[in-house]
Amino acid sequence: MAQQRPRVVLIFGGQSTEHQISCLTAAGVAKAIDTDRFEVHGVGISPSGTWHRMDLAAIAELRTEGRRLPELDDTLPKATLVRNPEGVLLVTREGDQLLDPVHLDVAFVLLHGAYGEDGTIQGQLEMLGLPYVGSGVMASAIGMDKHFMKVVLEAAGLPVGPFEVVLPPEWLRRHEQICDAISGRLDYPLFVKPARGGSSVGITRVTDPSKLAAAIDEARKVDPKVVVEQGFVGAREIECAVLGPIGTDSDEHVAVRTSRPGEIVVHTETAFYDFDAKYLPDEGQVELRIPAELDAQTEQAVRTMSAGCFAALGCEGLARVDFFLTAEGRLVINEVNTMPGFTELSMFPSLWQVSGLDYPGLIADLIDQALRRPNTVVR
Repeated sequence: MAQQRPRVVLIFGGQSTEHQISCLTAAGVAKAIDTDRFEVHGVGISPSGTWHRMDLAAIAELRTEGRRLPELDDTLPKATLVRNPEGVLLVTREGDQLLDPVHLDVAFVLLHGAYGEDGTIQGQLEMLGLPYVGSGVMASAIGMDKHFMKVVLEAAGLPVGPFEVVLPPEWLRRHEQICDAISGRLDYPLFVKPARGGSSVGITRVTDPSKLAAAIDEARKVDPKVVVEQGFVGAREIECAVLGPIGTDSDEHVAVRTSRPGEIVVHTETAFYDFDAKYLPDEGQVELRIPAELDAQTEQAVRTMSAGCFAALGCEGLARVDFFLTAEGRLVINEVNTMPGFTELSMFPSLWQVSGLDYPGLIADLIDQALRRPNTVVR
């Protein structure tokens, strides 16, 4: 009798500003996942927050058309996850009926940003007792919050750049004094970011102190807490991909794995890797150099620090660590992404490709890691 394939549910879309990017990620995974090894089902979460059931072929059809990114609507069959004594079920909801139940073994969460990358859905899956790909609740929440991420990395002795945090009550009471204090402490250019956002949504590069307040207000449209970072003129943007251990604690292959680093080169006046440059670039605007041209010592330092970030935040599964390599040759950690862009052409899979692990193999590796994760439900 043939062994039953593990049943995987891809969960994607979501209510964050990165909904469309999550759809592209899911399409890439749907086209590459090994269906001989895995039985695959889909849950697409629309911008309204409604869960919908989707088959693999429909997910694979999601794509960019011209400059229009894919987005889910609420015309698809509704879905939900429920738990019974035998495990977790994916079901279709029709009125008060739950139809077409499928027992699940593991979830591959392909959500970027709020409600997906911040520990919220991870908590839901923990309560259900369904293993899932990627970091747990705390590591996801810390990785999502650029403020606390920097605090944790600094406490672990890892290098982060100068930054200031703008909290909602203070900004409403004394925004002029806050802008003056930031301008006195940090050197321009500054990068003003929502503390809990991604894909460069709501980020502004500021070169003039008179523009700082407007940039903070723009970031506050995404998140009321804002992080203001000092930029590094002439720095290179280096990224490194990290995977969790290949085996269990009883195996000899328990080391965190790091890829060859890559470099992002933006050929624009400001060299700012914003949303359009990431996902809707003009020809020649962005160049991904994979692997990056680094001397052996610097490459090893990038990989060692990346593994250190993974450990400091308590990450599991996967992460991408982004660095600045300053003109003086100093490495500074920009941020850690616990669910990085994951289309076939994204930096994370591309880094593993040059490091010897292709896209289908990478997907299988992550699912295998999740299936080994202990079930935390108290029985």
